[in-house]
Amino acid sequence: MRLSDYDFDLPEELIAQRPAPARDQSRLLVVDRARRSF
Repeated sequence: MRLSDYDFDLPEELIAQRPAPARDQSRLLVVDRARRSF
């Protein structure tokens, strides 16, 4: 995968303003630069 694969428009109204009520409803993308993996 390349970083350019994640180049897209993200409307402001889709950006969270506060945390999800339940932690398991959240998502996080982790990038390991050393291993070049996501």
